[in-house]
Amino acid sequence: MGKDVQSRKIETKDEAVGWTLPSPSEILTLPINDLLLRLKTSLSGLSSDEVEERLKIFGYNELTRKKRRTALAEFLSHFRSPLLIILLIAGLISSFFGEYVNAIIVFSIVFASVILDFYQESKAEKAAEMLKKRVAITATVLRDGVKREVRLSEIVPGDIVYLSAGDIVPADTRVINAKDLFVDQSALTGESFPVEKTAEPLKSFEPSITEWHNYLFMGTSIVSGNATAVVVKTGSLTEYGKIATRLTAREPETEFQRGIRSFGYMIMQVTIFLVLFVFLINALYMRSILESLLFAVALAVGLTPELLPMIISVNLSKGAIEMAKKGVIVKRLASIQNFGSMDVLCTDKTGTLTENRIKLALYVDINGEENEKVLLYSYLNSYFQTGLKSPLDEAVLRFRDIDVKDYMKIDEVPFDFIRKRLSIVVEHQNQRFMVTKGAPEEIVKISSYYEVGDAIADMTDDVIQKIKQRYVELSIEGFRVLGVAYKRLKEEKSVYSAHDENDMIFLGFIAFLDPPKETAKESLQLLKNAGIELKILTGDNELVTRKICEYLGFEVKGVVTGGEIAQMRDDALARVVEEANVFCRVTPAQKDRIINALKNNGHVVGFLGDGINDAPSLKSADVGISVDNAVDVAKEAADIILLKTDLTVLYDGVLEGRRTFGNSMKYVMMGVSSNFGNMFSVAGASLFLPFLPMLPIQILLNNLLYDISQSAIPMDEVDREYVERPKKWDIQFIRRFMVCLGPVSSLFDFLTFFVMLFIFNASEPLFQTAWFIESLSSQTLVIFVIRTR
Repeated sequence: MGKDVQSRKIETKDEAVGWTLPSPSEILTLPINDLLLRLKTSLSGLSSDEVEERLKIFGYNELTRKKRRTALAEFLSHFRSPLLIILLIAGLISSFFGEYVNAIIVFSIVFASVILDFYQESKAEKAAEMLKKRVAITATVLRDGVKREVRLSEIVPGDIVYLSAGDIVPADTRVINAKDLFVDQSALTGESFPVEKTAEPLKSFEPSITEWHNYLFMGTSIVSGNATAVVVKTGSLTEYGKIATRLTAREPETEFQRGIRSFGYMIMQVTIFLVLFVFLINALYMRSILESLLFAVALAVGLTPELLPMIISVNLSKGAIEMAKKGVIVKRLASIQNFGSMDVLCTDKTGTLTENRIKLALYVDINGEENEKVLLYSYLNSYFQTGLKSPLDEAVLRFRDIDVKDYMKIDEVPFDFIRKRLSIVVEHQNQRFMVTKGAPEEIVKISSYYEVGDAIADMTDDVIQKIKQRYVELSIEGFRVLGVAYKRLKEEKSVYSAHDENDMIFLGFIAFLDPPKETAKESLQLLKNAGIELKILTGDNELVTRKICEYLGFEVKGVVTGGEIAQMRDDALARVVEEANVFCRVTPAQKDRIINALKNNGHVVGFLGDGINDAPSLKSADVGISVDNAVDVAKEAADIILLKTDLTVLYDGVLEGRRTFGNSMKYVMMGVSSNFGNMFSVAGASLFLPFLPMLPIQILLNNLLYDISQSAIPMDEVDREYVERPKKWDIQFIRRFMVCLGPVSSLFDFLTFFVMLFIFNASEPLFQTAWFIESLSSQTLVIFVIRTR
């Protein structure tokens, strides 16, 4: 069905089926059964035929964008280059004055350049699209009565969708039913904290979208809970689509793109100066104005590396294909260059330094004695919570299958990184109680009592110290530790909040083991040898993190906690991030601050994350890296997806990024050395020669032949020494290289001038031909010198 639908022309006229979408008021206030009738759907979902019809009516679920140009239009667009326009004008001028041979050569050069550029860029674009499809995000919908995973673009009004923690809302939807559903809609509304959504119809229409508690907006993400919803609007009709131009920030330039832009300005300045200089000199010598003009235009073309966009495009697409072979999928091609330039990698230790095969090892009271009640209450908390189940929750549920059918869940207070805990309220044998688990230090704060055996006593300073000591002992042994507390509830209500988390009874600890990865030690050494500094950003405490680092031989230069970061100003943090390489108990917002501090210090920063709250940091980093089994929000925010959570895979990708950068730089170096060397020679020769040192046609032909010889650079090998360290764009180095090697190249040209004029007494045609051959030969030799970089 997908291919047939995609090949059809999409119409957007509601009259085609005789009905229109419900109004916002109807969507928000109608009972759900009435709304389903208005949408001509049901709880059983749509059939494939109905989906096909609705795609023809409403179009694909995509924001309004420019229509994809035809191949012919794409081909013609390459003629818009200012340099090619100048060449075409020069060709027309030559034709007008009867210089037909010159005109044919100029037009041949133009078309050869455009055809080569068009072919290579088309090939690169197709390769990039194929790779993106490998990590495309899907949604779970009910089609033909069966749950299916479909691409977001194929969702239509009337589809029944299933959503759970970590999912991106695929379109504007009305909630049919929800269980403890909290949604992050900050990108759309600016609300700082997740918002709870329910299925209840609004009593009356509210114009403010922040009041739409039964409405899920396209592009927002599910933080916790789950829901079934019906799609009411898609594409540009959604609230997100209406303000997409305001919401969709322009992708930030990569360091390489900034470098190319500054290189372009430098080329333009030098070109304008030399072209005007040569044109004025030739005009002052009373040479033909037309010939001088054509010569100056040809000189401008000769100075400009016009194949640079094509070389970069092909380099990036080849790099993406090679990286895909190594298990690294590139979503944003420009990020490959940053990947190679990356000198700092920020990552959590879970899954990268450890196996992420977490096992529940201990469930003990404050005396360290095994306690079944600690296990039961931990199980209840993990079983009934509806957020994205963490590996710790899964480890608790795997440890033992406990029968909890006699327990009824009443409500849930979801986890957040401020409280660092999660609570559920359950009822058992007519007794209602709250169970809370989370960071031990946070659980202690809300506990007024503690329990040992069957005895409950008041919390005292001595007991608090004992709890902290037990926590430290477990952490030193390498355990990841959570605290567990509970309290009986006297007041019965339907909704509970974090304000109810008080006067708890501290019950004990659950402790987990996550063994270090066998390959991590080698991977860390590889990254270190490659000039990449690893910084660990973790929610775990310092003791556990130090234990893992010690086992892996990772040198801890300094440890900073989230509490300390919270007290730091940005200038202080900028100093600290250079000295420390382990950051413990950090929140997502603090991760973001660390990354931005490193960037402001001049580092190219990569961030590896896979969680719901990693999305901001993935966006902030120069290179956002996620994994294939990450939540949708993280995958959407990332530039690069690893098909395997392994630093060795990442290392292989980094090397490929450096090769891509290296081959791009080869073309730049060849251009600034050879082209500028010849053009300096032309400028010098124009001062003393009574004729043009080279015909315009010869300059153009020289440039074309040299470009053709360079067109295979993207396929070239790169020396092993070149990829050993991060490579950054350095415009100052390029200037120095041009100023040094350009004149050296010119020395050979002036030597040729001397030999031809004073030894062979060469005529004008012989001189021009001899220099044409010598300059092309010397440029070809430069290729072999520079390609060894």
